[in-house]
Amino acid sequence: MHLNAKTPFVMMEIMKSEVKQRIHKLREVINHHRYLYHVLDKQEISDSALDALKKELFDLEHKYPEFITVDSPTQRVGGKPLKEFKKFRHPEPMISFNDAFNAQDMEEWVERMANVIGVDRKHGLARLDFAEQKLGGYYAELKIDGLAIELIYEEGTLKIGSTRGDGIIGEDVTQNLKTVEAIPLKLLSEEEVVKNLEKEELERFVPEIKKALGKTLVVRGEVFITRKDFDRINKEQEGGGLKIYANPRNLAAGSVRQLDPSVTRSRKMDSFAYALKTDIGQDTHEEEHLILKALGFKTNPHNKFCKDLKAVQELRDYWEKHREKLNYEIDGIVVAVNDNKTFKKLGVVGKAPRGAIAYKFSPKESETIVEDIIVQVGRTGTLTPVAVLRPVNIGGVTVSRATLHNLDEIKRLDVKIGDTVIVGRAGDVIPDIRQVIKELRIGKEKQFRMPKKCPICDSPVEQISGQVAFKCTNKNCPAIKREAVYHFVSRKAFNIDGVGPRIIDQLMEAGLIRDAADLFSLKEQDLLNLERFAEKSAQNTINAIRSKKKVALEKFIYSLGIEHVGEETAFALARKFGKFKNLTRASAEELENILDVGPIVAKSIYDWFQKGYNQKLIARFKRAGVVIRQEKRIKGSTKLTGKTFVITGSLESMTRDEVKDRIRDLGGDISSSVSQNTDYVIVGSEPGSKYENAKKLGIKTIDEKGLLKLIE
Repeated sequence: MHLNAKTPFVMMEIMKSEVKQRIHKLREVINHHRYLYHVLDKQEISDSALDALKKELFDLEHKYPEFITVDSPTQRVGGKPLKEFKKFRHPEPMISFNDAFNAQDMEEWVERMANVIGVDRKHGLARLDFAEQKLGGYYAELKIDGLAIELIYEEGTLKIGSTRGDGIIGEDVTQNLKTVEAIPLKLLSEEEVVKNLEKEELERFVPEIKKALGKTLVVRGEVFITRKDFDRINKEQEGGGLKIYANPRNLAAGSVRQLDPSVTRSRKMDSFAYALKTDIGQDTHEEEHLILKALGFKTNPHNKFCKDLKAVQELRDYWEKHREKLNYEIDGIVVAVNDNKTFKKLGVVGKAPRGAIAYKFSPKESETIVEDIIVQVGRTGTLTPVAVLRPVNIGGVTVSRATLHNLDEIKRLDVKIGDTVIVGRAGDVIPDIRQVIKELRIGKEKQFRMPKKCPICDSPVEQISGQVAFKCTNKNCPAIKREAVYHFVSRKAFNIDGVGPRIIDQLMEAGLIRDAADLFSLKEQDLLNLERFAEKSAQNTINAIRSKKKVALEKFIYSLGIEHVGEETAFALARKFGKFKNLTRASAEELENILDVGPIVAKSIYDWFQKGYNQKLIARFKRAGVVIRQEKRIKGSTKLTGKTFVITGSLESMTRDEVKDRIRDLGGDISSSVSQNTDYVIVGSEPGSKYENAKKLGIKTIDEKGLLKLIE
């Protein structure tokens, strides 16, 4: 070989070329085995052999950083810690699902869809059966107890990974999602995808997939933590004297939102893809899953097509009994109309699609011991008994308290301190005692008695005449004042953002406020000495309070926390009197003639305005600059004037507030209870006792369709 001055340079280029080729080959082999292990649950080489390949790749990339690419397996470390997450707007909203809890709920769901697509009784079939035939079957998926994510691929490479957020705006957590081995950084090669499609008998998608691989693909899925890793992490937390996580879902959500991706990586999260939002001609949701699988995503092998509700019920019942066999938590199944055109036609109501529903498992129950029964003092001074439970895990949540409502409930359950009880979570959320196991009593159990003195201020407690409730007699009881301020800032009252119970507690304990009126006299410097308040947060809190100085009359009435005055009664009072001054001067007789106001409520309202302390409170609101907007009289149709409506159950096409506003615009009234004065009871899905009361009293009931006809 003839050497010259350029020879070393040429040799170096040849060597670099070989290194680049080696790196490329290593990536292909590592990605192949990652796909086998994390997606197909197969293993062709040992963990140590795979680790050796990864180590070689890491060393070569470290030496030749110019060959590092974003889709390299080494980039799963996720990069350096971030200061904060950037916001990300989803290409289209990530909507949530309405819930069903039994077979009747599911039948009603199909009936609602039948109304939209216009199914009538035909061919001798029952309407439900015919609707099912027209809908064309369902695709059912296990409902993973994890965190929803969206993944965007550009030319086959992961570009953005985001959380669901509020459905419109999520957080860009790409660095963290890169650490999840089940999420491909790069989709399978065109040849592998085509091979997979042919295996699934989806050859017709091959041309479209080839085009899509060179463009943008939007995929949605779920990230979660397995039971095994959940237990591992909690043991590590416990060993380090750190907080124990309550359930895998909370841990998954917290892991995805770690600013340091190395922490996310240590959690060893898993993922399933469940939706392909890019249209490449897929006709069904089932086809979407097969295409996702062909692209290299991990999909849940237990998802399946169900021809009818019977098959859906069987699948749901099977997994409710066998969910413990899975290595991850599920809380039901998601059922969607399989045909994509029909699904799209069904549309969206509020934040949920009509064509899909979450069919939840029955609430879990567990047994525990009532260690004590204490009382809480509410905003009106009412004492509520609360069972203190030996902590127990129900559906992944640690439960240590359960409300007992009142003495009547305690008598009904016959619950005593020391009893063994069965506890469940109503709607899988609120803990409640469902049964006392009296057979386990040993004779040392104690009967609960309502205290004679308030546990907060030591003032006498008395039973309200004609009621089961007991109250603290001290109107200046700190508990009453505190609960009153909580109520004042709540969403249906003044709705002061960022001012919740924790801040109110701090303000009261520091002596900065005595009641709700004092909130409007606060200054920024008052907050700076409180825990967790910096200059900016103090300014934001004061601005939030000042921005609410103008308030609608009905909201102001409701915010005062007058006993027996709820949202509907507050609105009725605002409509009747128009101005707050007129209400303060009303007699008990005038008040009693208003809808939803009987003798007890009228006396409560009248007495409230006669008390000097309350008169001074109102004067202080005025001095603080609070402006009460008087009730506006709407001029328009009066077709519902004189008609009173009660709503029960969930509505589909409109929210309850929208229905109330529409009825009031047309001159009608809304009541919170059914009586002989009620003209219509509007019955939605899952109606409560009001529906039964209406039937007993012979009050006319209308469904949502009937309501729409009436108000249109």
